[in-house]
Amino acid sequence: MRTTCGSPTSRLCRWCEFSLAMECRKRKRPSESYGDSDKVGDRRSPAGTAFGSKGSSRVQEGVCLPGTSATFSGSGILVWWPWEPCVTMTTGLLMAVVLAVAQAWCVNAIHENLLWFSQLMELEREISFRTECGLYYSYYKQMLQAPSIQEGLLELIHDNLTESRRTINLLQRMNIYQEVFLSVLYRLLPIKTYLEPVYFYIYTVFSLQAVYVIALYLTAWLLSGSWLAGTLAGVWYILNRVDTTRVEFTISLRENWSLPFLALQVATITCYLRPQLTSFQQKVMVWLMYVTTFCFCLTWQFNQFILLIQALIIYTLDCVDLLTTTQVTTLYLVQVSGLLSVWLLQFCNSMILGSLVLSFIVAALFVRHCQTDLKVGGLLVRLSKILLHSVLVFLLTFTINYLTKKALQVRSDEHIFKFIKSKFALRPTRDFDASLYLCEEAFGLLPLDTLERLADTLLLFPYVPTLLLLSGTLAVAAFRNLSCSEGGSAEEKKGAAEAFRSDVAYNLLHTLLYGLVAFSTMRMKYIWTGHMCAVAAHGMCSAELWTLLLRTLRCNSRTLLRIVRCAVPLLIVGFLYFKFWPKLMNELSELREFYDPDTVELMTWISTKTPKQAVFAGSMQLLAGIKLCTGRVLTNHPHYEDKDLRDRTRQVYQVYARRSPEEVYGILRAAGADYVVLENSICYERRHRRGCRLRDLLDLANGHIMDGPGENDPDLTPAEHPRFCEAIQTDGAAYTALFSRTFQNKTFHVYRLKKKRRKTPRSPAEPAATP
Repeated sequence: MRTTCGSPTSRLCRWCEFSLAMECRKRKRPSESYGDSDKVGDRRSPAGTAFGSKGSSRVQEGVCLPGTSATFSGSGILVWWPWEPCVTMTTGLLMAVVLAVAQAWCVNAIHENLLWFSQLMELEREISFRTECGLYYSYYKQMLQAPSIQEGLLELIHDNLTESRRTINLLQRMNIYQEVFLSVLYRLLPIKTYLEPVYFYIYTVFSLQAVYVIALYLTAWLLSGSWLAGTLAGVWYILNRVDTTRVEFTISLRENWSLPFLALQVATITCYLRPQLTSFQQKVMVWLMYVTTFCFCLTWQFNQFILLIQALIIYTLDCVDLLTTTQVTTLYLVQVSGLLSVWLLQFCNSMILGSLVLSFIVAALFVRHCQTDLKVGGLLVRLSKILLHSVLVFLLTFTINYLTKKALQVRSDEHIFKFIKSKFALRPTRDFDASLYLCEEAFGLLPLDTLERLADTLLLFPYVPTLLLLSGTLAVAAFRNLSCSEGGSAEEKKGAAEAFRSDVAYNLLHTLLYGLVAFSTMRMKYIWTGHMCAVAAHGMCSAELWTLLLRTLRCNSRTLLRIVRCAVPLLIVGFLYFKFWPKLMNELSELREFYDPDTVELMTWISTKTPKQAVFAGSMQLLAGIKLCTGRVLTNHPHYEDKDLRDRTRQVYQVYARRSPEEVYGILRAAGADYVVLENSICYERRHRRGCRLRDLLDLANGHIMDGPGENDPDLTPAEHPRFCEAIQTDGAAYTALFSRTFQNKTFHVYRLKKKRRKTPRSPAEPAATP
């Protein structure tokens, strides 16, 4: 409808209309400015309505002021004031920083309140780094205690303290470059006088949480075109802290280092897939994707499995024509470049070359190059070609992976595939390594109370409808793309290609696949729940989704759309503030204290009463703490990605099985142990159900009947010997001949292995002893 202009202002109105028309002509597809629609009331198909850019060329109504130009904001609504984009950008970035700082401050305050960390002794602080966290932090401590950076690096490259009787390259075996980097940085920066090394370490990890929030904020902003979506995503991430992170009590875990970089990588991929980028901007995004992928791979040993899912997402989008050939090849090569860079830094770690993701990318690119007519033909022909293409790709993937592992003798990650195979098998397994994972709650199915907590913060309610709507629209777009035959018109091909935004499609498949992984393995939920906040926030602020809903309700107008997109996220944030602010303040004010006197007593005794080169055997979790607190040599440790180490751990754990003292002594001596630490919490374990206690896993692996009432498999037999960890405490003659108790408290018993005396034959000339 034309604006009616009176004679005094007719010239001004005509000038405004002319300027607006010229602006729209300059913009070939104005709706693609931020992926939003330029016209709320234009007629399009459902797929094009929600995510296409086939808007009408009609000029929008509006009042433009003299001296201003009509430009498009990130929300797809015309901006009439020249300062509005600057104010919007400044406000959005400022809010991102505020939420990032709030998250870092919250986790730091909770960590302090849980342990009263600032008042702990140095030994107690180190004990608070439980299980593998202590092992990783010990290398940061070791680098700081080294006489120089060069000598510290040499000690890590030629390490003989982590595994007794073995010299290993820790930089090759483990992902500890972050500890090396921080130790070097701490040495070089002039901060030693007012910041202790442990605080420099934990503050860095907590700062990465701020990076994580900023990455989610940017992802939501890019998807929806509104900084309010980023705000909503950040608020949801902070309030769902129980399900989005566990950094406050597992600081050194590799995932706490890597997931912020994964979130940054997803944000850069989202930006790269936007259609309006210039050539220079695309090159910048490619380099940022490489850097974030490299940092992610360098900081977590399970990077190959996360990147494999990403590669499957790229492959799927390629099959349904939602990515261009250049985009597909670029994304694949970024993954390969990141992995190979880490492979070089980790001294040619064969586990990376033997990863499934590298084999899959090579197979996908090779088959794609050979099958040039994949995207030609009608619907049935295309589906048949995709099926054949997929079969060839997966067959070639497994063939390449099998041959690579055979050639390089890669066995480092076979326990992970055993776990996956056993998890989805219909019958239980007796494999010790797989059972260790299967019996841990973190590797079980996602508990339903997780969904209850997510619903309590209103995160689940917008997430599910957004997921369903986007999935349905993606299916329609994929059907249209596959139905577009070779002989179709140029307009049909263009319309099918633009039916769904590539960045939205990528994030949709990302949340779907990682959601499935999270439901199957609870520990993986931390990859899903963070991105879930960004997707749900996109649903609440997306112009396309609200346009589709308002059109369905027959109340579609530009003004109402703008009001709804601003009001709904603000109402949600207001509701969350009034509901959770008092709870958050109570949680932050709750004070607790670290208390573990038995472990403190054990570590003090080891440090003061045993030789510095003494070798200790025991559980993986305890030995990691012994390495950090005392610097003693270990027989085994929690970093499980090594076949020989897994075999040795299973042997050392025979101290909790039904074995004779001679057998246990021989096993420990073969591992080079001088002392063995037995824990009552393992020997008399009640935390796990029958069949999942460590002693049960050992009995099953040894073919013995398990303790306690319950059924046993018919092929299991009674053991000939009592349980070692129980029998040794009786001080029987067979045990005291080989072991001597040197320390004990309510939790731990430490035994020293005696040296066997060699019996020398008596000389014939030597007279017999008189009675």
